[in-house]
Amino acid sequence: MPDILHRVGVEGSTPQQVYEALTTIDGLSAWWTTDTKGSTDLGGVIEFRFVPGGFDMEVTTLKPAEQVGWTVVGGPEEWVGTTITWNLHQEDDFTIVLFKHEGWREPVEFMHHCSTKWALFLVSLKALLETGKGAPSPDDFHIDNWN
Repeated sequence: MPDILHRVGVEGSTPQQVYEALTTIDGLSAWWTTDTKGSTDLGGVIEFRFVPGGFDMEVTTLKPAEQVGWTVVGGPEEWVGTTITWNLHQEDDFTIVLFKHEGWREPVEFMHHCSTKWALFLVSLKALLETGKGAPSPDDFHIDNWN
């Protein structure tokens, strides 16, 4: 199965600070989509809404300052059942974020779009932590007719 993989370094931030941006509604709303709600606790479901639709993620892994994991339980057919993992570690003055969106059944055109959007939102996460301002939806960079 094909996967989406990205690596980004967040300068001047600790793994715990990145972890908090991935595990709180306020943090997630500040870099991914302003329309975020739900439970960020283990076993909880977080609802992320965008102009063209949305995703529901069950929180499956919470290891403070190390790892966050979600399983997609609602959203586009291509996403349901896939998993998203964030692995965090420190290298010098950077927190390294290793991102995986795994379990795609096939590399359909929508996967290409999502890979680009994930990269942009990871840059938004980086900007939030480095400058205090991310670019969450609906203020994100639009790349095509899917948004």
